[in-house]
Amino acid sequence: MDLGLKGKTAIVLGGTRGIGRAIATTLAGEGADVAVCARNADQVAATVAELKASGIRTTGGPVDVTDGAALKAWIEGVAKELGGIDMLFSNAGAMAQGADAASWEQNFRLDVLGAVHAFDAARPFLEASGEKSGDAAFVIISSVSAAQADQASSYGPVKAALIHMAKGLARQYAKKRVRVNVVSPGTVYFKGGVWNTVEQNMPKRYEDALARNPTGRMATPQEIASAAVFLASPVSSFTTGSNLVVDGGISNRVNF
Repeated sequence: MDLGLKGKTAIVLGGTRGIGRAIATTLAGEGADVAVCARNADQVAATVAELKASGIRTTGGPVDVTDGAALKAWIEGVAKELGGIDMLFSNAGAMAQGADAASWEQNFRLDVLGAVHAFDAARPFLEASGEKSGDAAFVIISSVSAAQADQASSYGPVKAALIHMAKGLARQYAKKRVRVNVVSPGTVYFKGGVWNTVEQNMPKRYEDALARNPTGRMATPQEIASAAVFLASPVSSFTTGSNLVVDGGISNRVNF
């Protein structure tokens, strides 16, 4: 299926590893120009080099997403360099699991305020894209943890806040032809990722997580990226305000 992304421009926050990296490479494969940011400059450089090899225009920068001013300046610079912004993906996450104040602050500053600052900076360019082409998109990566709780934690509530925020933005900016959607993954496995670390250090917990999923496995980053890029594409032009759960059936929630 042609997603209609050739020549469009996308920004991916946290675009050098896991889901973010897969989103960036999927976009590039569809012919979109891509900008990525992350804290690690070497990982940014390696990702940009890989994306350039696919023949698209690409750029990247080592950006601390919790630094609102720096993030805004980088996004505005990308828009100038690449000629606008058609799609924004907020994938950066702190992944703090504690219920202590420090974990709450860490998750809120990176996950929520990072998305807020990114959208604020990109909004004028997304609106311009929506006016010109009839479709622009903001996609947020949340988690199925937003709807389940076994113990007190800052992680799930912060992910839930992103879903609520997305719904409000979707309704507010629909007339501007800017769509806002969420992808909520379940467990996702990749080398160097959280569940790879759990597998190495807490094998019983890892096996228990596998056993909870009816599919008997965890998602690949590509499976989450494919859903995110589909939602951002013109093929999904009437989809906004949705929360797409991609978890292999691990959650027992009913979405309606």
